Amino acid sequence: MSSAGNYFIRTASRRDLPAVRALLVETWHDTYDSIYGAARVGEITDSWHSPEALEARLGQPNSEFVIADNGSEIAGMAYAVSGEGGRALHLQQLYVLPARQRLGIGRALLAEIEDSFPEAREIRLEVEEANASAIAFYMANGFSRLGRADAADQTAGSLPALIYGKTL
Repeated sequence: MSSAGNYFIRTASRRDLPAVRALLVETWHDTYDSIYGAARVGEITDSWHSPEALEARLGQPNSEFVIADNGSEIAGMAYAVSGEGGRALHLQQLYVLPARQRLGIGRALLAEIEDSFPEAREIRLEVEEANASAIAFYMANGFSRLGRADAADQTAGSLPALIYGKTL
């Protein structure tokens, strides 16, 4: 377990899910309303960040679901899944409340995810091209752009994205 300021990074549990959902809804609206519009962001968060979708992540094999918690607030979350026999890691989510960004919470969440998969040799993620602050965060943490997720590579309901990665 690592920490960032007064926040400790720990594995998420079922009781954390309402706060995690609220964090995701707030963060998504703050980040993506200007890109996709509030109505579309509401649809996405209702689907991708529903209580059922979040609960399904808790028991997913070869995954880690962590949160930044100070005892009274959950300020960030990250979720990753390993593949290729544990050698590849896909960071599917890393979000920090807008009011708590730039405090080291995102960096601590990323470090915990990386430490949770010691056999991993690479980590990849997808990020919305218009999300300049997320791209800057990942680049500051050693990621580089690998390409673009083509429409043929994306699952139904996914959004266009850039692919970033780094060697661990």
